[in-house]
Amino acid sequence: MEKAIAVVVSYNRQKLLAECIEALRNQTRKPDAILVVNNGSTDNTAEWLQQQQDVFFITQKNLGSSGGFNTGITWAYKHGYSWIWCMDDDGYPKQDALEQLLKAEPNERSLLNCAVLNKEDKKSFVWKTREYKTIDEVDVDMIPGIGHPFNGTLLHRSIVEKVGVPRSALFLWGDETEYYYRIVKQYKFPVYTVSSSIHYHPAAAFSLKKDWDYKNSWKMYFYVRNRLHVHQAKFTSKAVAFVNYAFFLAAFAAVILVYQKTDRRKKLSFMLWPAGDAISNNFSVTPPTIVNRLNDSATYKMNNGSSLKYFWQSILNSVNPQRTGNTANI
Repeated sequence: MEKAIAVVVSYNRQKLLAECIEALRNQTRKPDAILVVNNGSTDNTAEWLQQQQDVFFITQKNLGSSGGFNTGITWAYKHGYSWIWCMDDDGYPKQDALEQLLKAEPNERSLLNCAVLNKEDKKSFVWKTREYKTIDEVDVDMIPGIGHPFNGTLLHRSIVEKVGVPRSALFLWGDETEYYYRIVKQYKFPVYTVSSSIHYHPAAAFSLKKDWDYKNSWKMYFYVRNRLHVHQAKFTSKAVAFVNYAFFLAAFAAVILVYQKTDRRKKLSFMLWPAGDAISNNFSVTPPTIVNRLNDSATYKMNNGSSLKYFWQSILNSVNPQRTGNTANI
């Protein structure tokens, strides 16, 4: 019998993690193992994990979502598990979620995902899922062509063997999408959302159309930088990927101009930094570096031209790129 392991990545959300682990313990088809990747939590997560006799765990420095799932999927693969069920700590599966996923796979090896519903109303989809707004509207067992990693995403080891693991260098915001496109676009595995397998998750709270706090918007760096790598996974042509990234940058600038009420000039200037790093394949920037730069009021001024100069220099350097981060292999 093929064994299944649940892989949960966690950072500073011990109470939500406990809720997720309890839901995993209560599955009608219990996972053969539970692995938690603790991304250097500074709350009481480490102490709590020490007390859980039925949970494997790995504690590492905070490597973001991508680094967490890179570690977890690699560990599960190397320890011989056939099915790797991936999720963040802020969601939890319905009692029969794993059973329904395992029953659902078609004859062709596929990427399978739970239907991700708002954990408050337990009906509405958290993210766009075809034309459906609520689970009650779904009239098929399998929704083809869509999945939302890593929220109840089920990987078979044969997929990991061919595709590899998430790129730890991406850190967060786009890492899951890059991995998704590698699986379904580059390696042509079909993807389905299984409507009978439910995963509950908080409603999406962030919107680009809401005014964000410039000094606390460090995640925006990864959102802008990683989008190029998402496009490179999605499109076979590098030229097409670059053109789509250029359109993304233009659209992002338009969002800042139209919807942002504060620090427009700083935000426009700031986006050139991650865009330049995307083009030059620079993966060395860390969250503390970004925070320090955002809080240095003298660093980003549109009139000094430094950000624009860096951006164009990165484009020129991309003619002969030197990668500082690579796709992790198992």
